[in-house]
Amino acid sequence: MEEGNIGEPLLKKKYYENCPGCKVDEAKELKKDVTFRNLLNLWIVVLCSALPISSLFPFLYFMVVAAWGVGLVFGPALGGYLAQPTEKYPYLFPKGSIWDKFPYFLPCFVISMFALAVAIACIWLPETLHNHSVSIDNIEVLESGSNVADNDKTTRKDESLFRNWPLMSSILVFCVVSLHDVAYSEVFSLWAVSPRKLGGLNFTTDDVGNVLAISGLSIIIFQLGIYQSLQRICGPIVLARIAGMLAIPILQSYPFMAKLSGFKLYILIYIASILKNVMTEIISTAFFILQNIAVEQHQRGVANGICMTAMSAFKVIGPAAGGAILTLSQKRLNASFLPGTHLVFFALNAVEGLGVLLMFKPFLTTKKKIPTEQLH
Repeated sequence: MEEGNIGEPLLKKKYYENCPGCKVDEAKELKKDVTFRNLLNLWIVVLCSALPISSLFPFLYFMVVAAWGVGLVFGPALGGYLAQPTEKYPYLFPKGSIWDKFPYFLPCFVISMFALAVAIACIWLPETLHNHSVSIDNIEVLESGSNVADNDKTTRKDESLFRNWPLMSSILVFCVVSLHDVAYSEVFSLWAVSPRKLGGLNFTTDDVGNVLAISGLSIIIFQLGIYQSLQRICGPIVLARIAGMLAIPILQSYPFMAKLSGFKLYILIYIASILKNVMTEIISTAFFILQNIAVEQHQRGVANGICMTAMSAFKVIGPAAGGAILTLSQKRLNASFLPGTHLVFFALNAVEGLGVLLMFKPFLTTKKKIPTEQLH
């Protein structure tokens, strides 16, 4: 009897029958249907969510987040290949049809189907929120060391996240970086399809789709094979600073590429786009890590909500500002200072430079001690 009880806790954790959070915790503890099915559900939702976002502004939109690399391989291609189908596929979409009258209806329809897939996939997502109050008995606290952390967590549940400067500073810097990223996504597509006389590359929507799809594929390769090794060597903050500083000269080289043509242009724009988006991937991943270690486990939901709300506010500014500056730059092609598209990429670099400066102390700070619960 005694040998059979070795390794079992003196007090078993109580699970509530109708609590979805308890069901998930119990499944994890018993190793039942754990993570593989749930991980697949999350993977499908993330993939489908990235596709609609990737097809905006105006033909395609490219947004890099660590988990969205797979969607970013297909999203830009959908926006580029399916736009104006009567011109690209006249045998399937004849002139005078609804596809001719609304040349961007097809990509919008396809990405709407992906959005519908997200809604359907969410039906099977398990809820992890507990619908009961946490009560810790004093005897359990004395007899079980693990409950001490839970009790401490309960007493600190009312702490204000707005006073958590490591969290707030990382959110503010991430907002500045997100403003740059969404403005870049807007500008790149419009600049690439602009005619040569306006400083653009005169690309077709297919060309832009190819560039961004290859960039998305490179993100998957980088994230799966390289990032973890670099992060162990440098740490997330140092790696983000290096990526931000390297992205500035890469971006400022874009206007000079408009003077090239043929094979040289395609090779350089592919390399520059891959490097730029990999740098963005490094910064985004680093700040997700910083935000997670800045708060306790039970505060991550609220912290993530604050971060997403603030980022959304900044992202509203990005497309409008990027498009307006691009239009202004095309009206001053012969200016003596920052002529043509040099202006728009200088403005993007100014925002990027501000983000890099804010990554240093005393503005950006990290939590000195990582909570024990976040190491598991």
